[in-house]
Amino acid sequence: MNPVASHPQRSSIRLQLRQNPLLRDMRPEQWEALEPLLAVGDYRKGEPLARQGDEQMEQFFILEGMVKRVVSNPQGREMILRFAADGEMDTSYAAWRLRTPIPYSIVAVTKVRAVELHLAQWVEFLEGHAEVKQRFEHEVMKLMSEVMAHTITLHLLDAPGRLLRFERKHPELAGRIPKKELAAYLNLTPETLSRLKLKLGRIS
Repeated sequence: MNPVASHPQRSSIRLQLRQNPLLRDMRPEQWEALEPLLAVGDYRKGEPLARQGDEQMEQFFILEGMVKRVVSNPQGREMILRFAADGEMDTSYAAWRLRTPIPYSIVAVTKVRAVELHLAQWVEFLEGHAEVKQRFEHEVMKLMSEVMAHTITLHLLDAPGRLLRFERKHPELAGRIPKKELAAYLNLTPETLSRLKLKLGRIS
């Protein structure tokens, strides 16, 4: 884990980070306060950024690649809650506020580069910058709403409906998620997903 300020690729990392919708409107003095807290993490495909049950929590800004939130039961059955790709963020902010362990894992779907900081440091930064805090908490509410809507969708829509809704809601991700991961997210087998795409005229 390398601090952003001393990373060999710090110039390109700063540029990527400042394109993040949550951060791009920050003022120079806010960047000056935040950057010393930031470190760069590189993760292999399948490597966890955060583990379900952890009490040590981080805030993640995805620079490259894709991650998933996934929850598992004691029998090892998994459910994917959402995906986040470059330019997005993931967090365990709600768990931190509730003082509970992280209720899901955050796992690299592809090779991932993320900028991260301890959640306590991020919250302390937010307390001093009300407009950033407002944007962040709005984004957290959107993410929670997205996860809830996805869970409801699995119960209310048939297989074609689930696929069509995903493509409509997340066109930027539709062609990037590996078939096995997308099938799991939609509660389908990879074979069923392939047949559905063929029936609906999708190329892949």
